[in-house]
Amino acid sequence: MSGVEVITFGCRLNTYESEVMRAEAEKAGLNNAILVNTCAVTGEAVRQARQAIRRARRDNPEARIIVTGCAAQTEKETFAGMVEVDAVLGNEEKLKSASYRALPDFGVSAEEKLRVNDIMSVKATAPQMVKHIDGHVRAFIQVQNGCDHRCTFCIIPYGRGNSRSVPMGSVVDQARKLTESGYREIVLTGVDATSYGADLPGEPTLGLLAKTLLKQVPDIRRLRLSSIDSIEADRHLLDLIADEARFMPHLHLSLQHGDDMILKRMKRRHSSADALEFVNEVRRLRPEISIGADMIAGFPTETEEMFDNAVRLAEDAQIAHLHVFPYSPRPGTPAARMPQLDRRLVKERAARLRATGHMLHQSHLDGMVGTRQWLLVENNGLAHTENFTLVAAPGLKPRALVEVDIIGHDGKHLDMQLTAADAA
Repeated sequence: MSGVEVITFGCRLNTYESEVMRAEAEKAGLNNAILVNTCAVTGEAVRQARQAIRRARRDNPEARIIVTGCAAQTEKETFAGMVEVDAVLGNEEKLKSASYRALPDFGVSAEEKLRVNDIMSVKATAPQMVKHIDGHVRAFIQVQNGCDHRCTFCIIPYGRGNSRSVPMGSVVDQARKLTESGYREIVLTGVDATSYGADLPGEPTLGLLAKTLLKQVPDIRRLRLSSIDSIEADRHLLDLIADEARFMPHLHLSLQHGDDMILKRMKRRHSSADALEFVNEVRRLRPEISIGADMIAGFPTETEEMFDNAVRLAEDAQIAHLHVFPYSPRPGTPAARMPQLDRRLVKERAARLRATGHMLHQSHLDGMVGTRQWLLVENNGLAHTENFTLVAAPGLKPRALVEVDIIGHDGKHLDMQLTAADAA
């Protein structure tokens, strides 16, 4: 191979940072290299990264393999000990061209492979400019990194550090560059995006940032947020939901559970009633909004009654896009030291919660039939509605905004036919 290949795992923030990594590595003159940007959110994510590294080495025996990302930050010795790996970079180091210029030669020891500093010492997030996001028709902008909260199940703060925000002006500049490159939809991303601005002068909020972007960059046709913490949603954000057509009617919430005792043991800052109140409020403001959520099944000490409360919250909140994670103990987190459930029970409860999510998704698809929707067409014959519902869109031009009639669904995505309106 030649050039720089990037393999990305995990969140939208990683996707954005992979473009920064590619640009910085190429600026440093790196060639014949594979960068693996890992995720640490579950043990399975780490396992998949290790598998990908071994496969990359088999397929590219002469390439240099550099591993980075959250799993590399939290489990640096694990990756440094892999014979397939030539270097390990931390989450801060991966974004700097100097890191790639300073890579060791092949055949060095595990200790010499490591370029991973203390992420907790990082106090600011430097703005990173990219012109495109490879393989995506929507663009991601990093607005925040790190997290000040310490949920008992989560290892991510130890991979990302404490919360720090990108200055508003830099976010606006990045949005302008991306719209000039032809992107019509932008997604604001962060580890804890709704904590945005607490470390900046004047303490601007995520909602105020979104308002400012839409005002100062009129070429943004569609604006979305990545996962948010509903307890941190501010008045500006609610105003956008109610009044701004370019702010898309879809929110993905970090709910995690629906039982109040489990939420306390997770060290979450909301109750099930808080979550349901928020969902009902945004539906009142924007009836067409769809809600997605992350939920964990099989958390330590979870009883059958507690699990039923999680299922009930998903049903009461009508979660159209439910992402279910079987609890995965992460070494170094408080939850890993709590009394664990049998793994078979964890997987069984996750399957039951996914079945609830499937039922809710079918109901959501049923409700979309007969409506007229604007789609953003993807690169793979699919598209998304404004409320982030997947649509089969064969033959339509990628990046086009097209108005269609929804005529049915196949249980996975909606079926459409073109209206008389031309692509925007």
